[in-house]
Order: sequence, then structure tokens, then C-alpha cells
Amino acid sequence: MHTLTVDLGDRAYPIHIGQDLIGQAGLILPHLPQARVAVISNTTVAPLYLETLATSLRAAGVDALPIVLPDGEVYKNWETLNLIFDALLAHRAERKTTLIALGGGVIGDLTGFAAASYLRGVPFIQVPTTLLAQVDSSVGGKTGINHPLGKNMIGAFYQPRLVLADTATLDTLPDRELAAGLAEVIKYGLIRDPEFFAWLEANMDRLSARNPDALAFAIRRSCENKAAIVAADERESGARALLNLGHTFGHAIESGMGYGVWLHGEAVAAGTLLAADLSQRLGLIDPADVERIAALMRRAGLPTRAPDLGLDAWLTHMEVDKKVEGGKIRFVLLRGIGDAFVLADPPPPALAATLQGPWIARA
Repeated sequence: MHTLTVDLGDRAYPIHIGQDLIGQAGLILPHLPQARVAVISNTTVAPLYLETLATSLRAAGVDALPIVLPDGEVYKNWETLNLIFDALLAHRAERKTTLIALGGGVIGDLTGFAAASYLRGVPFIQVPTTLLAQVDSSVGGKTGINHPLGKNMIGAFYQPRLVLADTATLDTLPDRELAAGLAEVIKYGLIRDPEFFAWLEANMDRLSARNPDALAFAIRRSCENKAAIVAADERESGARALLNLGHTFGHAIESGMGYGVWLHGEAVAAGTLLAADLSQRLGLIDPADVERIAALMRRAGLPTRAPDLGLDAWLTHMEVDKKVEGGKIRFVLLRGIGDAFVLADPPPPALAATLQGPWIARA
């Protein structure tokens, strides 16, 4: 097991990364203010791992309430959030009852937002079971739900007490979900870690083949990058915004196509190519850089062309985005591999050319 720390002063918390951690209640017990938890999962993950987690906790004297939700991005909404509240209220959950998120990014975001809201704040723990959640969404305290007009538009910054990333759960992850997680792994290399990007180029085949040593290294390096950024800028007033590379375009894909049609990582991959294309059109990077990024995305099994939403629809969806500031759409662009920055309102002709250019799929 490898342990990192998200350094947020008296709210600092560990990230444990390793094999077969879900059954180790001893890693969780120090972070429980009382011997009661609610384990929140979904219909896909619960049959695989809920009993292992709940049994280990009960053996340690912890009362574990299971709450199983429907699976999918389409359920990341108010109605599903209320299912959590219904169960917590029915079982008289208290302010020291810890919520444990057992699942991917949707479960983590829902559980975190429920924890931030229930009784005005209860403890929560992340036990991410997808690659995307282990390297990105479980770390940093972003929680929330989707709105029909925009992704993750309702939520809160609320940090977990612990992140327990059991890499053994990746053995049961579908290939498409594994690839989606690799999009966020690639992102860290692009925004601040060019050596890691080069390592990914050399080791992508091992990652896609689920080599445990390669996956463990990629998860650890990604979490080190994420933890450093969050510690420096918890609420996204500066450097943390760079984590949104590809996301302005990607969120537009998700909302424009309908939640769940494209996985989040797939949309981020295509969005990253659009951000690279826009960077090239502004004279910031060379065509060779764009192709280098595209080649790595292809090897990861990710889409490199975005759906053709139509220029007006693209702009409409991007205008309803958390990153809009002062009415200006903000994009994370690249000056090179490992060198990202934020640009508000790029020249409209360049943006329009990107949204109608070679990285848009044609019917």
C-alpha cells in the first residue's frame, strides 16, 4: 500500500492506494467519529464489493447501513439524492454517522453532496472503484449533481476524511470504463507533468492490458499531481482550474448528447483534442503536438473526434458552465505538453473553426 496526503491543514486526509483494501476495516476505523456508517453504492458495484466492505466493518463493531442506488450518469440528480436522504432519515442517521461512497464518480459526487447537505454536514469517506474516480473525482472535495441545462451545476466543495483506492477493483472494470479513466490520467501529463506524459507514451499498452504495476504507478502519480493542486488551490481560484483541460468542451458533449451517452472520460478526451486544436489555431502549439496527444488517446481506446452538435448548440451548452466568469467562457489551453493555462473568450473565428474542424465527427 502507498499513502499520500492531501495537505489542507487540520482538514488534511490520506489517500491509500493498494490491492485488496476494501476488506481492511482497520484503515477506515480511525476516521469514524462513531461506530455507525451508511455505505452508498449502486446496482453494479454493490453485488461485487458491498458485502466485503460491510462485513469487515461489522466485524469491527461498526453498524453499516447499505444504500443501493440505480447506476448511471442519468441518475446523478435531485431524485436520486433524495433516495439517500430518505434512507438516512428513516434510519435516524446522526451528525457523526459517516457516509461511505463505494463506486465510481457518480456515487462519489452524490455521496459527497449528501454528506455536505445532510444535517448541514456529516463526515464522508471515498472508496472509488473506477480508474477515473481513483485518479480524479474522489480527490479534492468536488461534489454535486447534474441539471438538465448543465453538468455538475449544483453542488459543494466538501472534503472527505479518507480516500481508499483499492486497485483490485479495476479487475472487474469494463474496458470502456478503464479507457475513460485513462483520459484523466493523460490530463495530468498535459497540464503539468511532461515526464509523466512521456511515461504514458511508453507504457500505454501496459495500462490498457491492466498491468498491475503500471496501473499502480499511474494512479499514484495522478493522485500526487491532484493532491498538490488541491492543497495549493482548494476552491479553484487559480491553479486548480487547469484540471478542467478538455472539460468545457467535454461537459457540452455530455449535456448535448444526453447524460450517459458519452462517458465523462470519453467526452474529456474528445474535448482535450478540441482544446489542443484551438491552441494550435492560436499559434500556441505545433500540429505535431496535437497529433502526439491524439495518438496517445487512440492507443488508450478513447474517441478523438467530438460529436457534431452544431455551432449554436456548442456555444449554448458551454455558456451554461461553472467555469464561465463575467459572462466569458473560460478554456484551458496548452502552450506545450505539460504547460497549460486558462484563456477567457478566445477569438470567435478561431473557436468556430475548432468547432467545425477536423476533430469534429461528420455524419
